[in-house]
Amino acid sequence: MRYDFTKIIDRHGKDAIAVDGLGKNPGFAPEPPKDGFDVIPMWVADMNFETVPTIPKAIMDRAAHPAYGYFAPREEYFQSIIDWQMKRNGVAGLTKEHIGYENGVLGCVISALTAFAAPGDAVLLHSPTYIGFTGCIGNNGFKMVHSPLKKDENGIWRMDFEDMDAKIKANNIHVAVFCSPHNPCGRVWEKWEIEKAMEVYKANDCVVISDEIWSDLILDGYKHIPTQSVSEDARNRTIAVYAPSKTFNLAGLVGSYHIIYNKYLRDRVVAKSSKPHYNEMNVLSMHALIGAYKPEGYEWVDELRQVLTGNVEFACNYIKEHFRGVEVSRPQGTYMLFLDCTKWCEEHGRSIDEVQKAGWDVGVAWQDGRMFLHPCAIRMNLALPLSRVQEAFDRLDKYVFSQIK
Repeated sequence: MRYDFTKIIDRHGKDAIAVDGLGKNPGFAPEPPKDGFDVIPMWVADMNFETVPTIPKAIMDRAAHPAYGYFAPREEYFQSIIDWQMKRNGVAGLTKEHIGYENGVLGCVISALTAFAAPGDAVLLHSPTYIGFTGCIGNNGFKMVHSPLKKDENGIWRMDFEDMDAKIKANNIHVAVFCSPHNPCGRVWEKWEIEKAMEVYKANDCVVISDEIWSDLILDGYKHIPTQSVSEDARNRTIAVYAPSKTFNLAGLVGSYHIIYNKYLRDRVVAKSSKPHYNEMNVLSMHALIGAYKPEGYEWVDELRQVLTGNVEFACNYIKEHFRGVEVSRPQGTYMLFLDCTKWCEEHGRSIDEVQKAGWDVGVAWQDGRMFLHPCAIRMNLALPLSRVQEAFDRLDKYVFSQIK
């Protein structure tokens, strides 16, 4: 490989909540480990890899000019997005007018929701549910209605289209939030699945907000299908949100963007996001995106996907061989594992709190899955050098699943 995904980087003292935030937000952040164990950050969804060098170069080149006044986005910014979407996702017909800056995916979700629904209105989501959706949608006064994903005979998470339709009708829903790929389950939806979901939304006159921030992080053997690409109707009823931040580990810079083809939808979202004046681009995040979407970025992501595929394969095989009673549906995208510990806890007479705490004690900083609306699960981040993933599972084997009787 051209890029080094084996290097262990020390993020302590660099403002990273993944390591410096332990114990500082009870109920959300893991607790610090006991003496003798270092932290293996496997909770918050950012990566423990150095990003592609073209990004810091682009930032430093612009920062070297000592004036940071008002600015307008460069044409290169929009063209970089158009080229990336065309080459990575096969998107055709995307133009500058369809693209708009968003100060984070969740910010766009709320702008769209408030444009097409009122506080107290119901919104459809799938569960397990990304904690960011739960927080921001609830905080803005909307009623969340969850359609649970179900595992098929092969252990693959699937949408329940009949349940979706029934809940939309029963709750008079006209806005749905769709997560593609799905976080935390890691499903990369097949084209037919998206088509059927969009048929349900169309039949019930729903505007669709499609969070596609994980769309670049697809594991070997799978392909991301943009929600807007499955039909002309989907193209015109969907507000899609993307970002280089998840792909290139840039969450601290903030810089998402929407793609909205329908002018009416676009005008309403832009009107909402512009009113509080929060949705303004940072000049350095603009240059970060331009640096990310250079040719080196394409190669870096391809290599990253190979690394993540290997990490997922190792972790899933290890769980199957060593942690009887712990169930995991092998993710097809993202770098998150969602461990269902229901059977293990029942067999051993232990609670998910005890399992979680035992991991924290030995430095495995994993995350409570109940925040994602599963009663007995843990979410794990695998975006670390393989050596650290291996060390984490060795500790879980020695000190958690083998020691708790």
